[in-house]
Amino acid sequence: MRLYVQVIEARGLPAMDLNGLSDPYVRLQLGKQRAKTKVVKKSLNPFWDEEFNFRVGDLKEELIILVLDEDKYFSDDSIGQVKLPLAKVLDAENLSLGSAWYQLQPKSKKSKNKECGEIRLTLSLSQSNPSCDGTPPRTCSEDLTSHSDKSSELKRESLSVESNGKIDSYSVSEAEEAEPDKEEKSQSRAFFDRMFQIFSGKSTEITKSTSRDIDFVEVIQEEPLKPEASELADDTVSNSTFDELLKILESKDQGGEMPENLTGGVILDQSYAVSPSELNTIIFSPNSNFLQSLAEIQGTTDLNIEPWRFENGESLKRVVTYIKAATKLVKAVKATEEQIYLKADGKNYSVLASVSTPDVPFGSYFRCEVLYCIMPGPQLPSEEESSRLVVSWRINFFQSTMMKGMIENGAKQGLKDSYVQFAELLSKNAKPLDLKDVESSKEQILASLQTEQESDWKLACRFFGNFTVISSIFVGLYVTVHILLANRSMIQGLEFTGLDLPDSIGEVVVCGVLVLQGERVLKMIGRFLQARKKREIFEFDAMIDPPSTMEINVYDFDGPFDEAVSLGHAEVNFLKSNLSELADVWIFLEGKLAQACQSKLHLRIFLNNTRGVQVVSDYLTKMEKEVGKKINLRSPQTNSAFQKLFGLPPEEFLINDFTCHLKRKMPIQGRLFLSPRIIGFYTNLFGHKIKFFFLWEDIEDIQVVPPSLTSMGSPSLLIILRRGRGLDARHGAKSLDPDGRLKFQFQSFVSFNVANRTIMALWKAKSLSPEQKVRIVEEESEEKELHSEESGSFLGVEDAKMSEVFSSIVPVPLNSLMEIFDGDSLEQKVMEKVGCVDYSATPWESVSPDVHQRQVNYKFDKNISRYGGEVTSTQQRSRLHDKNGWLIEEVMTLQGVLLGDYFTLHLRYQIDDLQSKSKACHVLVSLGIAWLKSTKHQKRITKNVIANSSTRLKEMFRLVEKEFSTGK
Repeated sequence: MRLYVQVIEARGLPAMDLNGLSDPYVRLQLGKQRAKTKVVKKSLNPFWDEEFNFRVGDLKEELIILVLDEDKYFSDDSIGQVKLPLAKVLDAENLSLGSAWYQLQPKSKKSKNKECGEIRLTLSLSQSNPSCDGTPPRTCSEDLTSHSDKSSELKRESLSVESNGKIDSYSVSEAEEAEPDKEEKSQSRAFFDRMFQIFSGKSTEITKSTSRDIDFVEVIQEEPLKPEASELADDTVSNSTFDELLKILESKDQGGEMPENLTGGVILDQSYAVSPSELNTIIFSPNSNFLQSLAEIQGTTDLNIEPWRFENGESLKRVVTYIKAATKLVKAVKATEEQIYLKADGKNYSVLASVSTPDVPFGSYFRCEVLYCIMPGPQLPSEEESSRLVVSWRINFFQSTMMKGMIENGAKQGLKDSYVQFAELLSKNAKPLDLKDVESSKEQILASLQTEQESDWKLACRFFGNFTVISSIFVGLYVTVHILLANRSMIQGLEFTGLDLPDSIGEVVVCGVLVLQGERVLKMIGRFLQARKKREIFEFDAMIDPPSTMEINVYDFDGPFDEAVSLGHAEVNFLKSNLSELADVWIFLEGKLAQACQSKLHLRIFLNNTRGVQVVSDYLTKMEKEVGKKINLRSPQTNSAFQKLFGLPPEEFLINDFTCHLKRKMPIQGRLFLSPRIIGFYTNLFGHKIKFFFLWEDIEDIQVVPPSLTSMGSPSLLIILRRGRGLDARHGAKSLDPDGRLKFQFQSFVSFNVANRTIMALWKAKSLSPEQKVRIVEEESEEKELHSEESGSFLGVEDAKMSEVFSSIVPVPLNSLMEIFDGDSLEQKVMEKVGCVDYSATPWESVSPDVHQRQVNYKFDKNISRYGGEVTSTQQRSRLHDKNGWLIEEVMTLQGVLLGDYFTLHLRYQIDDLQSKSKACHVLVSLGIAWLKSTKHQKRITKNVIANSSTRLKEMFRLVEKEFSTGK
């Protein structure tokens, strides 16, 4: 038996927001089952009209209807609630309460709002699925709960797949955990007695079936049930071939666009020289051996592929089960993959695969979803059909877990490896296409632009459609009509026949204006004819640094010896215009002459990526060297939210963000976002939003303001823009100096040194001229050498508070001991014995006189970290002042370790040669932790890191001593 609830509308709700309105939605709960409606923005009389159904296990339970006001960054406010016992519905006529208004009651007795409004509901109990319009109501599940961090400004969106095979977007909202029931659930006997009273007089057969959570009783009548039409349809199509099933699905297709790529990112994007239908058959047809061959390559066993079937007469679905091969981290586990067609219209195909692996750790908390999109590809020279396959993925979490990051990283790596084999096998069945084969190279695009012609009439309308030409035509017509209507004047003054001189000063002025206007029109016609003949294409290398703006100046050239006169200028902002808009655009020129003539410039601009996906990683690698610390690539979801927040094009990506205060009249806390082309600030305090950004090129100077009482005891960054730049962000500026330059001040960074280094590196890389860059690099190198000689710090070691973790006299000569930092067999052997798996080190490279640097990579053994993890470190080696020892500094970045992205480790090895003992040296190792993010587990992490590092260092130098004594 099921309870059907229709949430229709509400009225008279109290205002919960500062704007005098609310953002209400309804949450329903029956036992452990929950559901919620959509959010109606800014309304006190919302209308939902949504249906839900709940499985009934105990008639003593009551349905709780809670009306809430959505809050973007804080917990949702309760407006009111209604509690309806199921017994009330059972006692009603026809087991239905009908449509009725219910008074909302405050959730707490201490609530100030006693008048909470009313809600209109329809409740009924039924044994079947009474759907009036053919659309089944949503089924509420006990497992589908999700959590989100509402304090984050970058709110994610995810996709849910409904039973009809379409993808809809829904906002992930906070879900309360189920409270334990205080009352014990009634036995199935009480439910049986009640049902017996209802159906008395009829011969019944009672069948009991238990579920995992709720005992469920069904009443089955002796009269056999007639099969429904959908069941008959399923039986009819069950024996159909795969092509026939696709034709049925195509006939039901209602158009619409292809579903968007999943939020995890794209793992395969390739075009093939086959039609979309053929590619779909290769991958998903039951007669294809593609999945069997792929299983053999990947080591998958017990592959079982069920036939395609229609589910509910709407969606085409099949189930594939198999046992995945064991990996280094996960043993062999059984997986169940549900594949469902979301779209099939003969040219476009979309299949969503949902993989469940309950046997892996936390396997019941998530599912891995993979979306296959097959669409028509680029046009081939032979006019044959081609197709494009795009495979994207995401992890759909049913419950919140601290291991979310590790699960996503592990799944991402596993999918990458798996789909490399997938692409290799598919290339044997369908020929992959190269961009050169489909005439999509840069030269061919430029050639198409060169040969493309626009009608003269259309171009003339654009060029002459301005005030100057239109006014000249009007004046010319006016004068012509005046001449036709005027009588011939008598000869007077110095006139003779055929010569009519002006008779007043006014007529002289009018004649002069007409001559100047005519001259201007004739010049415009001449420029139009010259411009019509010439079309020039210019090419720039924009891949080294992503372009933000392009400045254009138009000059009048009167020969090599005359100074060129500016006819106008313009600026193209790539961040405020999409590339599709710039493909064919008319730009108004600025300047006195250009504005007087309303001059426009016709441009066609496009950016052609010649370096592929390596552009982002190459740029981050370059910035890492400038900043001196590891910069992690952000996820596609974070980048997408960042782009939406500031209205940026899709190619812009987030580099880093910092929590800080914006100082104006009073400090305002928010977040500072850094990307290759902009620096932006965003905050939302009690609904009051401040959002702005400006370009790195707009910055004239960045100054460090010493800490003061007004800056809360921390240094500040004062950013000064160039004159007339960044005017869109002037509402966030602290002041405007007499020269017309905007000043922005940011303070109270969690780690000022990291923020300062990152901002300075991005600014220098983007806005400074080559001469300024060379001068600053020379100054910094001198300061770094001096600072290195004085304190020996590098790569932000000053951010970490160093403490001694190991000190000992090792009976090994200095040269022999330094072999563990030379990258030879001794270092490899010792490091693997202390738990560093797959240890590798690059050769030492000179970065300055007497200073060398190298990179080290290895993985943790499970004895060191039960979660595994990978380490990337940078080591720098230099001589001590007295030349009798070495100083080795190391900065370690941890990946795949719990909370590893919250901190970096800094180690300093000081090795002194003991002259009193010819075969011994003193080793002193200090360790510090630089926190990138704040966490309440800092003390525990610090304690564990110091303990593990101290143990590992003791073992490392013990093994060195042992190897030396054995070698002797």
